[in-house]
Amino acid sequence: MGRILAFDYGTKRTGIAVTDPLQLIASGLKTVETSEILTFLKAYCTDEEVVLFVVGLPKQMNNLPSESEQFIKSFIRNLKRTFPEIPIKREDERFTSKMALQSMIDSGIKKKQRQNKAMVDEISATLILQSYLNRK
Repeated sequence: MGRILAFDYGTKRTGIAVTDPLQLIASGLKTVETSEILTFLKAYCTDEEVVLFVVGLPKQMNNLPSESEQFIKSFIRNLKRTFPEIPIKREDERFTSKMALQSMIDSGIKKKQRQNKAMVDEISATLILQSYLNRK
């Protein structure tokens, strides 16, 4: 079937999550510096069959796009240019960072470790991907 990759895009770091080949389970993959994301994806897609990208869609409470959407659109254009054969879907990412932080608290992660923004980004990407899988 192939894997699905999801992104919690940020201007500094991007959290990445991935499904198993049967597309049943979403797991955190890693967080990479945003400037290195395409290099990472080229290597990853060489080793693994990726059939879909899911990119978080940041919205405000009034359903309008957030300010970060302009940067995400640029990222999507680069994805399409680099991987024209892989379709891209969008998934609402409202509250994923708060939910990620809460899941870290619930799992007993110490306060010092919860300040690791890379971990929050990776968990957020996992939540975006799981939301997509649940809706699909």
